[in-house]
Amino acid sequence: MQLIHLQNEIENCRYEMISLAMKTSLSNIIVVELSKKLDQLLNEYQQIKWKQTPY
Repeated sequence: MQLIHLQNEIENCRYEMISLAMKTSLSNIIVVELSKKLDQLLNEYQQIKWKQTPY
């Protein structure tokens, strides 16, 4: 359940970041902040996936 919620957050953040970047620029401070947030979400997602992977 947590993974699905995280996937939705990732997609929403990605969409928001890309939409804003198209309207402004890649160097816009909000776009940069959204990029950082997206990085954090992706890292969290990857950590959960690694924990689920059997050795």
